[in-house]
Amino acid sequence: MQQGMLLDAMTGAVMVRDAERTTTLIERIRGLLGRTALPADAGLLLDPCPSVHTACMRFAIDVVYLADDGTIVKIVPSLTPWRCSAARGARMTLELAAGGAARRGLAVGRRLRWQPRS
Repeated sequence: MQQGMLLDAMTGAVMVRDAERTTTLIERIRGLLGRTALPADAGLLLDPCPSVHTACMRFAIDVVYLADDGTIVKIVPSLTPWRCSAARGARMTLELAAGGAARRGLAVGRRLRWQPRS
């Protein structure tokens, strides 16, 4: 997985300081499976990924769907284990700890930008 941050595309403010971005099919399939929690300042960016499931997960997550340009098209707060979700027009999915989208002030229409760690 690639390490980086997600920034607000307009202001440059850090939205997710410790982000991981999947780079292979296997990484996307595995996602957060096997983890017992997701730290409050962390996130997982699945690309490409217009839908998710929480089968076999141990905790709820916020799911933020992003279009090709990073614009948020849908937010699903506190998706509990053993559920599915999808978003029309989404290319990527950002998974955050439950409540993380609201704490960061994320909203539909806001645009995020990936910045890899150097």
